[in-house]
Amino acid sequence: MREKNPSYSIKIVPLNELPGKDELTIPGNKENNFSQQRDKPKLLDKVTAFMRTRHYSKRTEEAYLDWIKRYIVFHNKKHPAEMGEKEINQFLNHLAVKENVSASTQNLALCAIIFLYKHILKKDPGELNFTWAKKGKKLPVVFSRTEVGKIISKLSGVNWIMINLLYGSGLRLMECVRLRVKDIDFENNNIVVRDGKGKKDRITVLPEKLKEKLELHLEKVEKLHKKDLEEGYGTVHLPDALEKKYRNASRELGWQYIFPASQISFDERTGKSRRHHVDESVLQKAVKDAIKKAGIRKQGSCHTFRHSFATHLLEDGYDIRTVQDLLGHENVNTTMIYTHVMKRGGLGVKSPADKL
Repeated sequence: MREKNPSYSIKIVPLNELPGKDELTIPGNKENNFSQQRDKPKLLDKVTAFMRTRHYSKRTEEAYLDWIKRYIVFHNKKHPAEMGEKEINQFLNHLAVKENVSASTQNLALCAIIFLYKHILKKDPGELNFTWAKKGKKLPVVFSRTEVGKIISKLSGVNWIMINLLYGSGLRLMECVRLRVKDIDFENNNIVVRDGKGKKDRITVLPEKLKEKLELHLEKVEKLHKKDLEEGYGTVHLPDALEKKYRNASRELGWQYIFPASQISFDERTGKSRRHHVDESVLQKAVKDAIKKAGIRKQGSCHTFRHSFATHLLEDGYDIRTVQDLLGHENVNTTMIYTHVMKRGGLGVKSPADKL
């Protein structure tokens, strides 16, 4: 699955046509199809409960629920338990052939449906033989050092710090917004990225130029945390079962997000009001505006700064294994793609046209 959010390009279905949780009852008696029985668990409730007990991310939960709903609506709200390989193949073929979705989007839909049949309905989905969407090989967009400087100069405050972490440390956007106070090691100039892609931890570099501004920013975070504690809040979401194991940890400064949201919000998973991290869309919008103001015509995004981090390190002569570790790539072949956009090799030659 790609790191960017998948683009849902299937037909738009009005919200009032999507089945709600109260409509999806697990079949088992005469009124099994989307009945309003109160004594039977609802299908989407079971999906939600299963994913939360196994600590699936909120994003995965939302994406799976969305695709399950779309699968049901595609087949005129027929219950999934009454469908199988024929209906699944029809839906996936429709996405690839009629809707022309990307391969990663089709794969996400497939994962959601297989999850539904395997874990919730306890039913073999059968043999799946559908047309895969074509997945082309694309080189990553990379900003030059000059372009990076121009874009960053258009940002300020927290956004300036965050984009420097994306470029200076090679962080993914969600890794950046989820950083905790304790993850920054100023003395050793490194950042601990916890629970990154693939549920892996890694250590990456902390840019020297960020240290002073980051320390000043953390002083503001500490003041905000003290204010939250005084007002009866101050707890933060902890990963997995740590909140039960360390009951006071959620109130400690070290566990607070480095980039907290501006408002206290209600956490529907726990039923508590607490301060979450800043929404990633804040930086996405700021970067989009900065690229435009800087006059850059490349189709870049927050993730382009991570691509630029890797490419510029390789251009500076760092070995590919080191870059692989800093990026957290499991396979070195994933990192190798940046060698194709470097100013060396094929892109480092002087064109014969320039000698005329």
